[in-house]
Amino acid sequence: MSSSEPDISRARPFNRQAQHDAKRTAILSEAARLFNGKGSRATTLQDIAASLGLTKTSLYYYVRTKEELIYQCYLATLQRQHLALDTLEEQTPVPVERIAGFLQRQFEQWTDARNGRDVHLAALLEIASLNDEHRRAVESAYIDLFKRLRGYLRAGMADGSLREGDSTSMTRALIGSLDWLFHWLHSVPEDGVSAAARQAADLLLHGLYAGRGCYHSALGPADVDRAVAAGGFDRDEQNRLKQEAFYKAGTWLFNKKGFNGASLDEIADYLHVSKGAFYYHIRNKEDLLYNCYNHSLAIVERVYREAESAGSTGIEKIDYASRRTFLIQNSDLGPLIRYNTITALPTARRLEVLARTDAANNHFLDFLIQGVNDGSIRAVDPLVARNLLAGAINASMDISLWRRVDNIDEAARDYFDVFFNGLLPREPTAVTD
Repeated sequence: MSSSEPDISRARPFNRQAQHDAKRTAILSEAARLFNGKGSRATTLQDIAASLGLTKTSLYYYVRTKEELIYQCYLATLQRQHLALDTLEEQTPVPVERIAGFLQRQFEQWTDARNGRDVHLAALLEIASLNDEHRRAVESAYIDLFKRLRGYLRAGMADGSLREGDSTSMTRALIGSLDWLFHWLHSVPEDGVSAAARQAADLLLHGLYAGRGCYHSALGPADVDRAVAAGGFDRDEQNRLKQEAFYKAGTWLFNKKGFNGASLDEIADYLHVSKGAFYYHIRNKEDLLYNCYNHSLAIVERVYREAESAGSTGIEKIDYASRRTFLIQNSDLGPLIRYNTITALPTARRLEVLARTDAANNHFLDFLIQGVNDGSIRAVDPLVARNLLAGAINASMDISLWRRVDNIDEAARDYFDVFFNGLLPREPTAVTD
């Protein structure tokens, strides 16, 4: 650069585009922080403006509606994820290093945002509620991210550095296991996040199984054709069956369209009942969503009780609970509610549901501890393992949208294989004479 040319960095305070971009980044970061904490439904544009010291009029210069802001936050999240992969691809050609680096970056980014060193990224919870144009754009960026990560797996399988498996199921499970970080990392002390990242990488690279060779379930199919009745209903059988029908239909619609996109009238039409009969049982959309969560949790709690007697070792109990939940989620027995809508509940109800969810998922802690004690599971961090599995289970719905499913139990085994056996090749089973 010649001495007569201006230093662009010095001119930056006078660069209107740079100022505009910096303010937009700050708005998206603060919006993401509030959406993740309070939920998009409970967060207003006024809340975001006040948190940044802006007037609502100033905020309108950058975004006109909350739906537009949610869309921009989601795109910003996916752009950052793609940039992380760009950096990793520049740094290393080794597939497993790219995967491990991406995993580590999820934890680092969360810590950096909490400490003010980086922007907050929005959890992708309400994609289904976006208008069609925005939803397609976000889904396209998400699918591109999925394909890049799956490409690393396939490259590693091809060169022998990674263990053979169904790459689509593995990728879906890996991404799903990270979806819930924004929730559970809040309970990890700041100086423990790096250790949690190492534990997560260790689990996903080496798996839970403590034996040689790969873990192959000795348990039969997890009874896909057997219904799991949710307990805890005190009304007569007829009303119970009606309520279950409402909750199943509501769950299906909330999962498909999100809270904002779901309509009670649409659920009534789906069930072929009059609106009067429907509203006799269901007061409003928030009550229906709350009851859908409780209905799903009652089913999950029943599955965990079944798992207690389904297997003799810790790893067999985790195997049963995971596969059984997957089967319910992907069959006419379900669906179970996806936690993408959790932030639509008001704070008191959301905390109640999350506390019940954590209590239910603590069965995984018991199974993990039992497995370590009986020698079926490696010495892993049970809290990290529980939360990764819970995230993957939540993301397991509609597996047929991602891969062909000829046998649902085999699809469940493919999906959870990465958690039992890890990504890396395993030590061969000992040969005895």
